Amino acid sequence: MTQITEAWVSDPTTQKVCAALTDANAQALFVGGCVRNALLGAPVSDIDIATDALPEQVMKLARAAGLKAIPTGIDHGTITVVSGGNPHEITTFRRDVETDGRRAVVAFSDRVEEDAARRDFTMNAIYAQPDGRILDPLNGLPDLQARRVRFIGTAENRIREDYLRSLRYFRFHAWYGDAEAGFDPDALAAIAANLDGLAGLSRERVGAELLKLLAADDPAPSVAVMRQTGVLTHLLPGANDKALAPLIALEQQAGAEPEPIRRLAALVAPEIAKTLRLSKAQLQRLTRMRHEASGSASVAELGFRYGAEGGLHETLLRCAFLEEPWTDDLRNALNLGAAAEFPIRSADLIPDFTGPALGKKLAELEARWIASGFTLTREDLLTS
Repeated sequence: MTQITEAWVSDPTTQKVCAALTDANAQALFVGGCVRNALLGAPVSDIDIATDALPEQVMKLARAAGLKAIPTGIDHGTITVVSGGNPHEITTFRRDVETDGRRAVVAFSDRVEEDAARRDFTMNAIYAQPDGRILDPLNGLPDLQARRVRFIGTAENRIREDYLRSLRYFRFHAWYGDAEAGFDPDALAAIAANLDGLAGLSRERVGAELLKLLAADDPAPSVAVMRQTGVLTHLLPGANDKALAPLIALEQQAGAEPEPIRRLAALVAPEIAKTLRLSKAQLQRLTRMRHEASGSASVAELGFRYGAEGGLHETLLRCAFLEEPWTDDLRNALNLGAAAEFPIRSADLIPDFTGPALGKKLAELEARWIASGFTLTREDLLTS
């Protein structure tokens, strides 16, 4: 018998949520990422619970148990129950009634088999009882253990229910798939046959899913297959993944953590990234990275302007684009620039320079100071 024994299962705050349901003869089954990740030994961040109790009943039972219940998605069957300060998302079993490729009309169900059948991948349709014992209605456990990302039922049907699942397939493969075993040919065939459906997806959903994919340790194989199947071109016309695999290798050499925006900058120019409806801050970072990676500023200057870690983004991208190796000299140059402090202040130039002339003079002196390797002193700059 397979059983989850991680501490979060037996945590009293979580067990109190389960008991609120089971004491009233309702089911309480952990499901989704918490079960999948626990079985893989990966971190668990969110606890999702599936139940046969209707949303209004969940609200009533939770409050009767002294728990805070928030109708965060009550129309879709989801109630957030807070216990010990920790949120638990409780969703009533559902079955699909109608789908249009973007969203589904669902009906509530009292059968876990129907709830499992409407999910995307077999590894996401594994449940666990409150004591951690596994309930596997679709036999997804062998797929999870083999790190095999497989659509539930017919891949084409699952994709046509929600075309974002084509992108989710590559995201899940990047995070949980066996790279050596490769990709499911049935899934790839179905994805390639349904490319036109991608056009109807909201750009916000595409952008969010793509950033999650790019946050994986090594998303390069998934992105390469996205290109081969035509998904990458349909989602991001003009994208080029040539620099992505080199960038990831450079990141590993430099000890840099995965950074989705940096990796997206390796794939697309800012004008393409704009279509993903990124936040203003994300788009500004991507634009800066692309500009500096192809610019003429020295690595030391990047360290001076953005700090050792900030300048690392542009340096890694530049190396990836130019097919150059990562070296200790690059890290040293970033550190040198980050530690440097420009010795001139505006007050040093007033009243001889004011207004635009002052800004121009400061920029001129800063450029000379940077070109000197940060060696020119205040006196050197003011007397020259």
